[in-house]
Amino acid sequence: MTHGRTVIRNGLVITAADELHVDVLIDGERVVALAATGSPEARAWQADATIDATDCYVIPGGVDAHTHMELPFGGTFASDTFETGTRAAAFGGTTTIVDFAVQSVGHSLREGLDAWHAKAQGNCAIDYAFHMIMSDVTEQSLKEMDLLVEEGVTSFKLFMAYPGVFYSDDGRILRAMQRSAGNGGLIMMHAENGIAIDVLVEQALAAGHTDPRYHGEVRRELLEAEATHRAIQLARVAGSPLYVVHVSAEQAVTELAQARDLGLNVFGETCPQYLFLSTDNLAEPDFEGAKYVCSTPLRPKEHQAALWRGLRTNDLSVVSTDHCPFCFVGQKDLGRGDFSKIPNGLPGVENRMDLLHQAHLDGHISRRRWIELACATPARMFGLYPRKGTIAPGADADIVIFDPRERYTMSAATHHMNVDYSAYEGRQVTGRARTVLSRGAVVVDRGEYLGHAGHGTFVPRATCQYLH
Repeated sequence: MTHGRTVIRNGLVITAADELHVDVLIDGERVVALAATGSPEARAWQADATIDATDCYVIPGGVDAHTHMELPFGGTFASDTFETGTRAAAFGGTTTIVDFAVQSVGHSLREGLDAWHAKAQGNCAIDYAFHMIMSDVTEQSLKEMDLLVEEGVTSFKLFMAYPGVFYSDDGRILRAMQRSAGNGGLIMMHAENGIAIDVLVEQALAAGHTDPRYHGEVRRELLEAEATHRAIQLARVAGSPLYVVHVSAEQAVTELAQARDLGLNVFGETCPQYLFLSTDNLAEPDFEGAKYVCSTPLRPKEHQAALWRGLRTNDLSVVSTDHCPFCFVGQKDLGRGDFSKIPNGLPGVENRMDLLHQAHLDGHISRRRWIELACATPARMFGLYPRKGTIAPGADADIVIFDPRERYTMSAATHHMNVDYSAYEGRQVTGRARTVLSRGAVVVDRGEYLGHAGHGTFVPRATCQYLH
């Protein structure tokens, strides 16, 4: 479907590399030219539609490389479907998600991938891609990894946590890493020592410690750091790259920094919840803390400084959301009286771009680093660049007109995620997506949804672009 020619005028174009006063010409679904605002070249462009971006930033659409739409967990399902979740993403200025297809134990990778294709196809407001969760590392699934890489599913997530569900032991992890070293795939790791955590969970419940705050206390920082260290050493043995998801603890950042100082292809991701929330939220009374139960867990506030520093030094390279929403009423409350039964996950796909802009205003990161962390690096990391993550001739016209001055208050009353609470309820932020284009089509404009389910298409990915 073509959308004719659109020109975006008078904005400040910000990419990971540049900040330029240029106009942007879009033809159909792609960017075709940039030219200095007011220049004869830009003035000569003929277009069917003009978007005036005066006093606004013109930025690449966000790439959220870690979402879980419709994820089955703990006897229930994440409350956002691909339709509601991608629509909310669009409202927040994110135009591509990479979601996790799940292999069930005893089943093939192909069955898991086909099931996720069926959930997403025809339902997404924006473009999407998949990672593959490997729950069952066998000779068969190792062979399937090669086939998935060929068809654009080029990353595989393994879990050192959740024994009996997603957990893989060190031997299975090593085999998967060895396979990815050969086929160019990227291993993503949930690094927490799940075997040890289960012991601490059992002991806490036996002692009558059942409130949500104990979720954070049993999932100890040292057990995240230990697993991160172990994952790095296994990757070294296998000769494979490693991407550690949702890093939350200072000690884990230290492990990543040491590995990167050795020149290893080890990358770290963190999430807004670890940058803006803490164990203070987990300790909120009357079971309110359950809203903030996710794994890795929220940490004491002191850890935030290390995460921000890691984002500045590139020891942490990406900010994704790990969006995995469960309603407070009817889902989170499955864990009343037993914190271990609270479904793990927070809503956030709509909030990430604005929170990171606020982080820029607060002095934590530069404007270009905001775009690097939220758009360009995730696109490069997962083989989507330069089609996604930048504004350049040939790139998809996934573009956000971002008003850096609009102030608003985050709230469940006004967000578009299909969940009955906001993790950031009452938080005031400055800066908001005003107009959002996905492949040249305006999907959100000034708070109005103009997109439709099925506009978003599956995007096959190349391999990690930091390894070539």
